[in-house]
Amino acid sequence: MMRAVETERLLLRPFTADDLPALTELHSIEAFWWYPLRRAMTPEETRAFLERRFEHATTREYDLWAAIEKESDALVGWAGLNAPEFLPEIMPAVEVGWRFDPAVWGRGLASEAGTAGLDYGFEMLGLDEIVSVCERENIASARVMQRIGMRRISNTVHPAEGYPIWVYAITATEWQAQRASGGTVRET
Repeated sequence: MMRAVETERLLLRPFTADDLPALTELHSIEAFWWYPLRRAMTPEETRAFLERRFEHATTREYDLWAAIEKESDALVGWAGLNAPEFLPEIMPAVEVGWRFDPAVWGRGLASEAGTAGLDYGFEMLGLDEIVSVCERENIASARVMQRIGMRRISNTVHPAEGYPIWVYAITATEWQAQRASGGTVRET
């Protein structure tokens, strides 16, 4: 069962049915889904997204967490681990990812959540490697990947959509060296 974790400013916890209204509001922001949809998500798509979270919670030890800002107690996005099944060339793989309300961009929350995802994957799940994928145009996400210690390992193309994407990765050994200075996630 997936556990919740805390960072300095975030509570990252499994989604609940009560998250649907706030998640629907977040997903209705076009900038939230600009990469990869170039549009907002519909309420029906958001409901299906949330149902996938519940399904994954019963079938695996990881998924995406609801990202709750501690100070405001608001759902400000989501982050965590997922399988990048849309990109068969890198499977099997576990991907760390994040998506936040544009109102909180530029505050380092994606780096904080991404680091928590790496910590969880390596400490709790014992993974050997974690990847992250972004469109080449999504420079902000690529910078977060670099900031949390990942390195670009490939340039490829989205198999269904045809746009260029970058694949980043970090191994458990690289992560251990990076974390040698201290710091782990706190379970809640």
